[in-house]
Amino acid sequence: MPPKSGSKFTPNNLVKYLCSLFSPWQEIDWFLLLLVVGLTFFGGVVIRSTEISEQLNHGFQHWYIGGIGWGIALIIASWRYQILLQLHWLIYALTNLSLLAVMIAGVTAKGAQRWLTIGGFNVQPSEFAKIGVIITLAALLHESKTSSFSQVSRTLAITAIPWGLVFLQPDLGTSLVFGAIVISMLYWANTNPVWLLLLISPLVSAVLYHVYFPSWLLWTLTITVIAWLAFPIKTVSVLSAIALNCGAVELGNFFWGLLKDYQKDRLVLFLAPEQDPLGGGYHLIQSRIAIGSGEMWGQGLHQGIQTQLNFIPEQHTDFIFSAVGEELGFVGCILLLIVYWLIFLRLVWIASVAKDNFGSLLAIGVLSMIAFQVIVNISMTIGLAPITGIPLPWMSYGRSALLTNFIALGLVESVANYRERKKNFMRNN
Repeated sequence: MPPKSGSKFTPNNLVKYLCSLFSPWQEIDWFLLLLVVGLTFFGGVVIRSTEISEQLNHGFQHWYIGGIGWGIALIIASWRYQILLQLHWLIYALTNLSLLAVMIAGVTAKGAQRWLTIGGFNVQPSEFAKIGVIITLAALLHESKTSSFSQVSRTLAITAIPWGLVFLQPDLGTSLVFGAIVISMLYWANTNPVWLLLLISPLVSAVLYHVYFPSWLLWTLTITVIAWLAFPIKTVSVLSAIALNCGAVELGNFFWGLLKDYQKDRLVLFLAPEQDPLGGGYHLIQSRIAIGSGEMWGQGLHQGIQTQLNFIPEQHTDFIFSAVGEELGFVGCILLLIVYWLIFLRLVWIASVAKDNFGSLLAIGVLSMIAFQVIVNISMTIGLAPITGIPLPWMSYGRSALLTNFIALGLVESVANYRERKKNFMRNN
């Protein structure tokens, strides 16, 4: 409330009045919010640079959607996140229903059926499904004993439904994000690390078997030894580890058959894109040329040859980092990585001071979602990972992805806003 008429105006009264305006958000992490808003603005600048010759307006749309997302994040931050505990099954059901709706009435583009047309806009439910999975897992794990194998199995079974619906669209990138979220949240909930290693071992086996057979043999032997040392029933654990890794090869062959041809090219050609320079390897070759040509300081905003002459198709989406590398150089890339690193640090800090395990798990789920996307996106643009269609958070153009990231930010800010003063890391409890 403003100072009453006739009351003495003092600087202290002014401070109290200004604080009252922000009372719903007094404890939120303003530094984190500033980092994300600045990153979103910078993303719009770079997007505009990638399309300036085509006179498109994706950069302005990025800012517009970012502004809406910022408002949504503040609204969510003002609410107590604990209300989600009563709503998590409803959120889970709506998540799966939206993914089913895509399979029934979705819009197909670029070889995938991932979008629903709502009010003239294409909405990608698989992006929002990430938030649904994070909320559901946090609600399941916050009071559960994940030292129980049955509880871990229940968690995986619940995640498998939205994961399978996303994989069948097909959306390989988002399905990988789901995996990162599940593993990270299980770890934070004190699941036995050996179990987590065994969980990811089939995926590693399926890849190594087709890349280099001796490496698959070595990996299988290593997992078998770990299972022998970690579990009391030696024979059963060894046989299970062998069966798991051998079965993963056949399962990998099955899922490989479900992928589109362009997805297979992306997974195979990233190691040697020169094998198909005008097809599956084109994006990566042009991206590496762009980043390399930026050298130390870059060619200057709006001055990149690869970017301005549109050598990289759809650069404003998944390959936005190549525009940063070409036009702003190594220095620009490092500064961008520092911003992401600071965001990760703030998310870890919020998880560590959360009021309860539910809030801590929400923050870790968001951290794993954002960090995995950043690492994979940047790695794929420089040839260290397959091209999987994962956008760069708050930088790449994409309405659904941008809104999802701001909703995730709002959840984390709510955890920060309603934290207690003194808290320990969940893993030390």
